[in-house]
Amino acid sequence: MKINRRLVLLVTAPLTVAVAFSVLALAPATNQALQADRLTSMVEAADGASELANRLQRERAAATALISEQGDAEAFRLRTNATDKSIAGFRSRTKGLSSVPGSAQGALDRIERFVEEMPGLRAQVRSGSSTVSALAFGYRIVIADLNSYRDGIAQADGVDADIADRIRAAAALSEAAEHTAQQQVTVMRAQAAGGFTTASQRTFDAGRMGYTESTGAMFDLGPGEWRTWLERTLSGAKALEARRLEDEIGRTGTGKDLTVAPEEWQKAANDRQELLRSVEKRVDAAVLAQVSDARTTLIWTAGAEVALVVLTLVGVVVVAIRLGRVMIRRLRDLRNAAHEVAHSGLPAVMNELSQPGALRGATPEEVARRTGDPVRTTGEDEIGEVGEAFNAVHHEAVRLAAQQAYIHEQLAETLVGVARRGARLTAVMVSELDTVQRDEADPVRMKTLFALDHLAIRMERNTNNLLVLGGYGNARVRSADVGCSTVIVAAAQQIERFDRVSLGAIESGIGVTARAVHDVAHILAELLDNATRYSPPDKQVGVAVWRLWDRAVVQIVDEGVGITAERRAVHNAALLEPQAGIGDVRSMGLHVVARLAARHGIVVELRDSSGPGTIAEVTLPAKVLALDLEEARTPPPGAPGNDVGYETPRPITPPGPGGHRQQPAGANARPGRDSAPIGTGVGLIGAGAPVGGGDRENPPGHAGPRDGGPGGGTPERGPGTTPAPHPVHDEPVSRVAGVSSSGLPVRQRRAPQQWPAAGKREGAEQRPGTGAPRPSPRRRDSRQVSDVLAAYAQGINRSTNHRGRSAPDDNTERTEK
Repeated sequence: MKINRRLVLLVTAPLTVAVAFSVLALAPATNQALQADRLTSMVEAADGASELANRLQRERAAATALISEQGDAEAFRLRTNATDKSIAGFRSRTKGLSSVPGSAQGALDRIERFVEEMPGLRAQVRSGSSTVSALAFGYRIVIADLNSYRDGIAQADGVDADIADRIRAAAALSEAAEHTAQQQVTVMRAQAAGGFTTASQRTFDAGRMGYTESTGAMFDLGPGEWRTWLERTLSGAKALEARRLEDEIGRTGTGKDLTVAPEEWQKAANDRQELLRSVEKRVDAAVLAQVSDARTTLIWTAGAEVALVVLTLVGVVVVAIRLGRVMIRRLRDLRNAAHEVAHSGLPAVMNELSQPGALRGATPEEVARRTGDPVRTTGEDEIGEVGEAFNAVHHEAVRLAAQQAYIHEQLAETLVGVARRGARLTAVMVSELDTVQRDEADPVRMKTLFALDHLAIRMERNTNNLLVLGGYGNARVRSADVGCSTVIVAAAQQIERFDRVSLGAIESGIGVTARAVHDVAHILAELLDNATRYSPPDKQVGVAVWRLWDRAVVQIVDEGVGITAERRAVHNAALLEPQAGIGDVRSMGLHVVARLAARHGIVVELRDSSGPGTIAEVTLPAKVLALDLEEARTPPPGAPGNDVGYETPRPITPPGPGGHRQQPAGANARPGRDSAPIGTGVGLIGAGAPVGGGDRENPPGHAGPRDGGPGGGTPERGPGTTPAPHPVHDEPVSRVAGVSSSGLPVRQRRAPQQWPAAGKREGAEQRPGTGAPRPSPRRRDSRQVSDVLAAYAQGINRSTNHRGRSAPDDNTERTEK
């Protein structure tokens, strides 16, 4: 899980708890605001109920006057129309009420049923079929329910005690108005009946007592100003007139005619009802205002609390997001910097430090400071400390790498110094050997000197290995290109068992550029040395060369036990990417080959052979090749050597005076070792003859020093002229076809596909002219497979030759240069 998700979860958990507790804390205030809002709606409906009660009271008086023949139908119709408007307003206000107390809800239900029955009641009034008592009773019930609703809303949930008292006081005032209205109807009935009856007298007295009780309840529950409003309103002339008439009617006994005229009484009673209604409106408005103010206060309080909580939560979230973003950004910067250092920065620095001369005289500390700090996310917190620690680790890693590079440079300089000292000592030893060989006539001692000479060549190759590992190259420079076969012979004569190397199919016209001659010879020498060391001592190591389009391929085939695919893959990877360090001493040749090959773009690859052994394939690119080079150059008469500084092969001559081997004229002159000739020397490598075998020493009876002729001469020696340290083998006479005009031997050619049989003696090949075909082997070994591939490549090259000329049959030569 990523860090941003972790931070989200880390913030979400306490935030959820905070929201839960905030909801619990805001619930009471929100609930109170909702209750205040519902109470306001109920109070507004109570105002409508007061208006409806007043209209019903007036309609009841008009109905009573119509039935008692004290009024007309038009007045009743007007009252009914006003009542219907009040009913519509009351219904609209009570339609959306919720959470109404039980008593108030019951009153609303009864009012609704009465409203539905009112058309029938009114019809009875118009028809005169209803009695005044039944009519009065019906209206009294619905008006009582309206007052009951007003009193019941005081019992709603969450109503403040002061507000509840005021609601009850307002309901008491409505009840007082109802008592006066009942008195009006009672008096109208008595006037129609000719006086009070006992029941009507009690009803009249009960109305007066009910009014007094209701106003007293209002005075007790309501504020003092409401009492003032009522007393001031009822202190006028109209109210006093109504009270005077009420007192006069009250003093009339039972069964006596009332002295007050009906019109006078109705006018005084209506005026008093109007005055009470005005006070009732002011009281209802005061209650509604107080409830509305309470609702507004509670809503604002709840809103403020909600806003405060929401703002707090939003602030916490914003702060958490900002801090989290900063933290995540810094962590991402730290991660990106770490990835950059791990995958590109540090490897690039290591690769740069692994190159020779990377320090440029700087100390490891200076190199580490020069690379700088990869992480800029620093500070005083933990993330900054991690960034500083990472910078410290990077600085220490670069410093250690620079220190290792410094140690490698010192070691490389040590190796180069040792190699140069060894080279100087080898040069001194060679000079001494030259001096001794010049006057040596004993063949046995001469053989020992030749062995020492060959040992010096091998020592020189090891010295060059140290120079290559130290980052230096061979200081020798050629002035001309050299044929590929000559380079192979020179490479073969730099190894211990050079007599086991045999040349296979070598396509003519392939040469190596002068600048790459020594490095290519060094590469082939290391591969030949490895092939001869890890193959049976009685088996030959074959070498084949052919063109492949713009490249040339050199194959070195041995018949050893081979290597596993895993190790071969490891070796090929090492050959493809040379190691920057000094390398393992046990695989020094592998590192040397890789470095030399990388210098010239040469590809060296180990492959599995179809039979036993391994194939080492060297692909020479076009830039190191000198194609169409005539390898069989013949120097002019008397020339000391060929034009590239390599010694030409010398014929085997009978001993001169004193048992010395004769040399052709001019053959005693050779370039010094400073120019590094790698000529073939005395040994003649014919077709199928092992390199350096048999021809490297005098045949029996011709022992003597390598003098240039009578009187002696400078012995010729180079990497290719070292005599074999192995027993002398006779050179078959038939292998020399003749002598050129300059005195050099001309060897017989053999078919490129013919290789000497394993373990067969060098001079035991079939003589020319015998005509007996060589029996084909029962199975093909790795060298035969290599020859077949070489022949196949030659055929392709001939068929695609744009010049259209066919190569001669003997263009694959196997004679020594």
